[in-house]
Amino acid sequence: MIRWIFFTICMLAGGALGWLTATKFGFGLGVLAGGLVWLALDMVNFRRLLSWLRTEQNSDSPGISASALPSLSGIWGDLGDRTRRLLEIRDRYYLEGQARLDEFLAAMQASPSGVVLLDAQGRIEWCNQMAVQHFGFDAQRDLRQHIANLVREPAFNAYMASADFSHDVVIPGHSSTLARPVKLSVHAHAYGKNRKLLLSGDITAVELAEAMRRDFVANVSHEIRTPLTVLAGFIETLQTLPLNEAERTRYLALMAQQSLRMQTLVTDLLTLSRLEGGPVPGVNDWTTTSALFAQCEQEARALSGVIAPHGHRLEFESGMACEISGIQAELHSALSNLVTNAVRYTPDGGLVQVNWILLEDGRGQFQVRDTGRGIAPEHLPRLTERFYRVDRSRSRETGGTGLGLAIVKHVAQRHGAELRIESQPGRGSCFSIIFPAARVRRLQTAETALASL
Repeated sequence: MIRWIFFTICMLAGGALGWLTATKFGFGLGVLAGGLVWLALDMVNFRRLLSWLRTEQNSDSPGISASALPSLSGIWGDLGDRTRRLLEIRDRYYLEGQARLDEFLAAMQASPSGVVLLDAQGRIEWCNQMAVQHFGFDAQRDLRQHIANLVREPAFNAYMASADFSHDVVIPGHSSTLARPVKLSVHAHAYGKNRKLLLSGDITAVELAEAMRRDFVANVSHEIRTPLTVLAGFIETLQTLPLNEAERTRYLALMAQQSLRMQTLVTDLLTLSRLEGGPVPGVNDWTTTSALFAQCEQEARALSGVIAPHGHRLEFESGMACEISGIQAELHSALSNLVTNAVRYTPDGGLVQVNWILLEDGRGQFQVRDTGRGIAPEHLPRLTERFYRVDRSRSRETGGTGLGLAIVKHVAQRHGAELRIESQPGRGSCFSIIFPAARVRRLQTAETALASL
């Protein structure tokens, strides 16, 4: 409305000026001149609005401040104001969308899985830091590179070419070595127009656990199958053959021996299961070292009398009277395993020394030293593995289950102790459990109590 009023004023003013000139065509020329002036002023407003819109269009950063809009009159001012409000709404939506995108990308960056976005041609559009570690990408340099040029595993390339993404594919990781193999599980998901999302996960620990589980089941099956086969054979013999009393007694003794072997194996398996699933031992239960020594010595002498015709030389030095904090049954199991192992693997007439030493820093050391055949250096790191044996035939002769040192390791870890193994072929072995000072205290005897008064 104001625009048309201004147009009318310009026309009337021009006509009045033309009429005052008193020429023949003065009024008409004045009206035309007024219209041209109005058009010129209107075009100035239009050009200012158009220049502002072009500046906004060429701007690199979104958002237009209110002060950037020029002062316009009439319909152009109203049009510019409405345009400014629309652009502000657009920019607000853009910034909100960008913020949500940044949050989404930050969430994918924090993902424990590797994430790679591929375009329709299989080129990398984006990847998170975990994918960089898994595949060895460079987050900046490798953008827009084809995935097949960077991941050259035949299994992966065949997987991507098949376009069958109903399952994953397992490939070696970028940092995989022979000494430390790394396994990656890669799963592709199609989305959009032929785009793909790759998810990768480090399954090295899972693969190792699965291998250990398979080995464990195989070892347990083998260890139980052997005595069962022997028992089945003896039972069949007793059932089918006429035996005299001496033969029956001998076979029954062998059957009892194999039954005891299976019972020992099951007991050790249950002990390991209880150690792995039980709570950490508290610090309020105390057991005297003298009681542990007495039990270990009794078991060692009984075992020595069975497996060694001439016996072993057994020396037990309980040292300073102390107490150890922890679960008595577990402590006895660990110490007894070390002592009985030393007796089993020390030849007839050999020496087994068992000592308890209170160290200067308050820690306590339980040490078992023998004069057996010793252990080669390559076997030492694996001695605490379940069912690992340096000499399988020798272990079966002495009645070992292959779980003793695994039990010792778990008990030591649960009590915050350290297991040390020293051995040389031909010079015997030395096994030590060093308990932390927090779990060891001197036992105050009656004499020391009276002396302190």
